[in-house]
Amino acid sequence: MTKHRFLSKFLGTAAVMMIAPPALSYEVSAVTGGGSIEGVIVYRGDVPTTKIIPTKDVEVCGQPRDEPLIRVGADQAVESAVVYLVDVASGKEWPAPGKTPELNNLKCRFEPQVQVIAAGPLDVINSDPVLHNTHGFYGKRTAFNLALPNKGQRIPVELPRPGTVRIDCDAHGWMEGWIYVVDNPYYAVTGADGKFSITDIPPGDYKLVAVQPFIGPIEMPVKVEGGKATKFDIELKKK
Repeated sequence: MTKHRFLSKFLGTAAVMMIAPPALSYEVSAVTGGGSIEGVIVYRGDVPTTKIIPTKDVEVCGQPRDEPLIRVGADQAVESAVVYLVDVASGKEWPAPGKTPELNNLKCRFEPQVQVIAAGPLDVINSDPVLHNTHGFYGKRTAFNLALPNKGQRIPVELPRPGTVRIDCDAHGWMEGWIYVVDNPYYAVTGADGKFSITDIPPGDYKLVAVQPFIGPIEMPVKVEGGKATKFDIELKKK
């Protein structure tokens, strides 16, 4: 196991223990005079990289390469960082139901590499003409373990409870993805500009979590006032 692999597995387990939201029963209720939280996530240190050396299926998986463990763009903005509130008892509606969330094995990568979903169904897909064995973990406990030998294969699974789910491929050891399963709709994933916005929050005091898989989570208290935007510029730091 590479140093990167050990570190990411350790951080994934630590993240589950530190930031897995409790199994509260969220209730949808009318939000009057809600506030918002918005800001930018940045990382100002040296960007760590990992060496990817495909040892099989190279016609699909590609050549050896260095890949960043943190996607940092202009002005040190962090892409694919997750921000969410914990311990929210009630509030706005969940996003309108659409298609079931998907985890795709594509060119020996997980797409998306990072996502946030509500507890419930997930479709695992193989878009490659090679065998993938997609393995999801809540901490050290297996959430699902799927052999997908065929291109176009789709298998439905359930992620029944909130927490951080690390995704590996047992056939291609460098593949890694992350699913943050939440119990309330107050979350955001940063784009290439590092910006996030969480809206329609009932006024009150909350705990905000920001996490990037290879840095680990940070927690901070936040006060939301009705009709106002609470501004947060968050700097992630290497542990």
